[in-house]
Amino acid sequence: MAVSGKSNPLAIGGLIVLTLIWSYSWIAMKQVTLYIGAFDFTALRCIFGALLLFIVLLLRGRGLRPTPFGFTLAIALLQTCGMVGLAQWALVSGGAGKVAILSYTMPFWVVILAALFLGERMRRLQYAAIVVAAVGLLLVLQPWQLDFSSMKSALLAILSGISWGASAIIAKRMYARHPRVDLLALTAWQMLYAALVMSVVALLVPQRSIDWQPGVFWALGYSAILATALAWSLWLFVLRNLPASIASLSTLAVPVCGVLFSWWLLGENPGPVEGGGIVLIVLALALVSLKKREAQVRKVTTSA
Repeated sequence: MAVSGKSNPLAIGGLIVLTLIWSYSWIAMKQVTLYIGAFDFTALRCIFGALLLFIVLLLRGRGLRPTPFGFTLAIALLQTCGMVGLAQWALVSGGAGKVAILSYTMPFWVVILAALFLGERMRRLQYAAIVVAAVGLLLVLQPWQLDFSSMKSALLAILSGISWGASAIIAKRMYARHPRVDLLALTAWQMLYAALVMSVVALLVPQRSIDWQPGVFWALGYSAILATALAWSLWLFVLRNLPASIASLSTLAVPVCGVLFSWWLLGENPGPVEGGGIVLIVLALALVSLKKREAQVRKVTTSA
């Protein structure tokens, strides 16, 4: 199947809209912590998100055939329960921009985990990116301040990124065994499994009572309709019509825009030290993204 070139204006517009949707979702996720517990919100988000994704599947004529259970459950536990749940928990006491940046350290963990479990060799540029990211993380964490609340939030956000990275490794193994698995179907089924798991967690873990303010319904609607159903449909459209190297730029742009949105809308000024750490992490993300594009170019060249 051919992929349209870089000049596709509709796909580029879709990528911009997708980036803005996913960036602003961190603001909505932060604001809703005033009214609802992290696990309650994650469970409700997964329930409504799964419902909408299955509706999208039916509308696209994809059918409702389950994806491989073991792999799908593992991705649900790591990607949605782990990444989304831990990030939402981190937002209870942490800033939206900071949590977004730390969660989006996922590409570094993918590189490390792929070397450990998939036997993929790390290149010099990847080593350099990890060193730069480690310095950036140190500046963002600022352990010398010994602020337990902010440290807890930062560690949860990092664990969110690690969990997300681990889910990518599981997904790679799944695609190696089941190369024809539909991405949208996989997203829908893993969201359903995550909804079941997070519902149990929400029932078992003590949390604040839900204050059913309009902000809760707004955040749920935004997360389920825009950040899940619409965003994943846009992502599939972008992947189909743009080179993967350009589509992957959203991985770099989302946390950057998340920081800018949190600065603008929530007044979260990171300060010079934390801001310097954020810049280093973004630089390291750019290095990893550059390495991916180089690998894709080599692959195309050798297969031509």
